[in-house]
Amino acid sequence: MFQFAHSELLFLLFLIPVIIILFWLSNKRKRKLLQDFGEREIIEQLMPEYSTTRPIIKLVILLVALAFFILGVAGPQFGTKLQETKRKGVEIVIVLDVSNSMLAGDLQPNRLERAKQAISSLVDRLRNDKIGLIVFAGEAFVQLPITTDYVSAKMFLSTISPKIVPVQGTAIGAAINLAAKSFSPDNKSGKAIIVISDGENHEDDVVGAASAASKNGINVDAVGVGLPEGAPIPLDANSGQRNFLKDENGNVVISKLDEALLQKVATAGNGTYIRATNADAGLNTILDEINKMTKEEYKAKVYSDYEDQYQWPMGLALLLLLMELIIFERKTKWSGKLHLFQIKN
Repeated sequence: MFQFAHSELLFLLFLIPVIIILFWLSNKRKRKLLQDFGEREIIEQLMPEYSTTRPIIKLVILLVALAFFILGVAGPQFGTKLQETKRKGVEIVIVLDVSNSMLAGDLQPNRLERAKQAISSLVDRLRNDKIGLIVFAGEAFVQLPITTDYVSAKMFLSTISPKIVPVQGTAIGAAINLAAKSFSPDNKSGKAIIVISDGENHEDDVVGAASAASKNGINVDAVGVGLPEGAPIPLDANSGQRNFLKDENGNVVISKLDEALLQKVATAGNGTYIRATNADAGLNTILDEINKMTKEEYKAKVYSDYEDQYQWPMGLALLLLLMELIIFERKTKWSGKLHLFQIKN
């Protein structure tokens, strides 16, 4: 198992594109000064040692060395031993609507992306709890079986789009029924289903499904995504064109949040209803309530005895820095004789 001891330091990698932009601006300014100074052919004759490619090669080597240095400072580690440990937590299954109406832009950037961002933030708050993910439109599918692998949860979350469910619609009831069957058998810890949807065009007995889950000791919470006044549904969110779904009369279809339905779902499921906004998707509030539920002890296999591996990227960074030092920005007679670097410019 691989991890970084200080993963927050990986944000320093964003320095690399900044340095590239600054180098490009500096290079552009130098070229302009040379053009103002005189003709390029004459300047090249006056400055035979000048090279245009060597500074670029040195920069590339320095940037790669910087990348390896940042990776080393972040503390790469490998888990060398898999051991069984005991934890206490609840089980949560997210039921996410991926119908086309979730592409409406009344929440930014759209309903679905806002919901995915909120789920990602919720995963960051989990410690010993288990999480599963079910997606639905006209049909419901298990996207991620219930697990403590939060890295996989985020990976699966990033791939979600309306295209992963071939049948359009809003089968919330079927999704709740599937979620109720997804919990670990014989686990007496608290169980919760969180439905995230705009609630529009539901096709089955949603309230009945929530009530049945509640009778089996499963709380059903609901998060309404969208606004009551609604928004049009883009036909292709990635095309950049303003084409929206229209009805048979040629009128643009407005997708509206069915808040009344989702409130009934939460009430029948003995849960909480929250309307998502651009500032707060409501999942943190629901998680606070879920954390009050009974937490059952369970066994889990985790990697331990992590060994630091920082010496490898640090060593590569040092090697690249030494390489950069022996490359001069200007052409030299002795380097040409040694044929170390076949650089003509």
